[in-house]
Amino acid sequence: MKAKKGFNLRTVCGEQIIVAEGKENIDFSNIISMNESSAYLWKNIQHKDCFTHEDLVRLLVSEYEVDEATALNDVKEVTNQWFEAGIMEV
Repeated sequence: MKAKKGFNLRTVCGEQIIVAEGKENIDFSNIISMNESSAYLWKNIQHKDCFTHEDLVRLLVSEYEVDEATALNDVKEVTNQWFEAGIMEV
C-alpha cells in the first residue's frame, strides 16, 4: 500500500485534515479529517514508497498503549477508510 501523491496532512483551525495539492488532484473535493492516531500514522507513511498493515501496527503499538490485536483492527479500519476516500492505493 502507499499514500497517493499530493495528499498532505495540514492543521487548519486546530483540526488535522488531508489536503489535496497538485494538478493531478484538482478534481478532489473531499475533506478528510484525521484524529490524533490516524494523523500520526499518515505523517509516518505519506512519503514512503510502500507500507504494510504490520508497519502501521508497529507504529501504533510503539506510540500508544494498545495491544497488537486492537491495533490491527484499527489499522484495517483506517486503511479501508483511506482507500474509500481515494487517498491511498495499492
